[in-house]
Amino acid sequence: MDSRLWPCPACDEVRVFVQPPCTDGHTGDGGECPEWACADCGTAFVIGDAGAPAEPARVGIAA
Repeated sequence: MDSRLWPCPACDEVRVFVQPPCTDGHTGDGGECPEWACADCGTAFVIGDAGAPAEPARVGIAA
């Protein structure tokens, strides 16, 4: 599991952020998964370009 030191907004200190195994296929072409989580509190970051959804979400409005 890869790790990096970054300031965590929830812990208010520099913490170790880990990159758990990617289940979304970001690393299938040898790239890096954009998802990172604070090892202490679990606050998550998405770093870089995570890509856009294939189809825009459709939202209904109740009358």
